Amino acid sequence: MDSLITAAARALATGDPIGALQRVALRDDAPALALRGIAMAQLGDYSKARSLLRIAARAFGAKAPLARARCIVAEVEIALVSRDLNWPAHALSSALATLDAHGDWVNAAHARYLEARRLLLIGHIDDAEHTLAQIDPARLSPATKAAYALVRAGIAIRRIRTKPARTALAYARQAAGQARIPALIAEVETALQALVTPAARLIARGEQRLLLLEDVEKLLASKTFIVDACRLTVRDKHTVVSLAKRPVLFTLARLLCETWPQDVTRETLITTAFRTGHFDESHRARLRVEIGRLRKSLHACADITATQHGFVLEPRRARKVAVLAQPVEDQYATVLALLADGELWSSSALALALGMSQRTVQRALDALASAGKIQSMGSGRARRWLTTPVPGFTTSLLLPTPIPTN
Repeated sequence: MDSLITAAARALATGDPIGALQRVALRDDAPALALRGIAMAQLGDYSKARSLLRIAARAFGAKAPLARARCIVAEVEIALVSRDLNWPAHALSSALATLDAHGDWVNAAHARYLEARRLLLIGHIDDAEHTLAQIDPARLSPATKAAYALVRAGIAIRRIRTKPARTALAYARQAAGQARIPALIAEVETALQALVTPAARLIARGEQRLLLLEDVEKLLASKTFIVDACRLTVRDKHTVVSLAKRPVLFTLARLLCETWPQDVTRETLITTAFRTGHFDESHRARLRVEIGRLRKSLHACADITATQHGFVLEPRRARKVAVLAQPVEDQYATVLALLADGELWSSSALALALGMSQRTVQRALDALASAGKIQSMGSGRARRWLTTPVPGFTTSLLLPTPIPTN
């Protein structure tokens, strides 16, 4: 490898894309094309970067499988940063096998980190942790160690485990400081803010207060009977019941919990759960049916008793009852939560991450754009959406997560 290529690679490793381009901008050999692609990615021109890396991979060809695999990994990283989550998994798997076969442990670890980060983005937390477990952090560069620790912290935050999250973020801060890459240091500092900004609201006995992630962890570990509006579950210390696929039952449960220990009138339950301003005897009959279904779903942790005017919640074991709500409740809160990372998202990537149809996501994006909450860039397939984080709030409890089972 010649001195210019070596110098350009070192510049990129320290976060100096301009310095790298000054050395290889006029060259069109495969190594120079690959470095130019990485430099363009660091400068934010992802389209040009991917084009250069594809040309470089073809130029390396079958005679240089290791270099070609590195180009594929770099292209995957760009796809991840630009929130193109539909990359072909087989291409990364093939590149990873090549890297392992040639003993390139550093780039193989980086490839596994990219896959773990993608899995975390789309809510496959167990799979992300399994992929991350295959990485030996001792072999990583300081920059990759920081990125590795950020994913580990992300997994802990999504599982609402603040102690391991703090440990991972402290490790990430130390590694980022050693790497001396300003963008990486800023990313770590942003992640740290998730632990010191409100993550949810507690609603109990008619009063509300904001909770940090650590407070949420303590609440979930307590004996309190909780209706979790962030994950659409009902739980006490021993039982978790998912109502994610039964929105009417969840609405009824939340109303009963917010009003506890008083009862909720039948009129309030009907108008709120069934979304109607006018009701008759058929609505009352439907309410009895839905209350019966809710009573059956919650039989292990609570009962629902009829009163003269309505129904009242009666926890079997808990002495306290609370609703855990999102810090900012919005019809499209989960879409905003993903966009709040400051990256550019396509509607297809949002649909994949949220488990929704692309058409449903597009309607949400149009509504949010009309309300001035988000903005788009580009058009057609190149159209991307972005927003800024909600000031003073962390979005970790709004992100997609596997639905708990009973």
